[in-house]
Amino acid sequence: MAQNEQVSENTGAPRKQGTSKMVMVMGVGMLAMAGVCAYVLLGARAHEPAEEAKVVMSKQEQFLTMDPPFVVNFKDDQSMRFLQVGVSLMSHDAAALAAAKDADPVIRNALVMLFSSQDYTILSDASGKQKLQAQALDAVRKILEQRLGRPGIEALYFTSFVMQ
Repeated sequence: MAQNEQVSENTGAPRKQGTSKMVMVMGVGMLAMAGVCAYVLLGARAHEPAEEAKVVMSKQEQFLTMDPPFVVNFKDDQSMRFLQVGVSLMSHDAAALAAAKDADPVIRNALVMLFSSQDYTILSDASGKQKLQAQALDAVRKILEQRLGRPGIEALYFTSFVMQ
């Protein structure tokens, strides 16, 4: 028999030593190529800029009523005054309303502080109420900006406004 051939113990057929080494080298080469291909395909995706989470906006307005209504007292020059305000938040972004609902204690605290710092004579006028409404909306938006990364709330409505 030839120098590179040996008789196989089981079959009796000649077997070449160089063939098994060649199969092993080809296998390692194929694994290396598969690894390079995987790195190129998956690595290219890792270097692409991350897409921002898309905000799903509803076509219809959605509301969140802040219950119970806010009741605060504040001083007037003559006496102690009370203010009861019903507040509803509006958005087309359901996630923003859900975040506002989760942050209810934080939002209520901010609005109580805002409402209790008001002056009776200013709130007696319609423009004073509108200014307070804008300040309340800003306060809610700041809280949601910290939690969501976007303001989320489009409007804040006073559903009741009673001063005494």
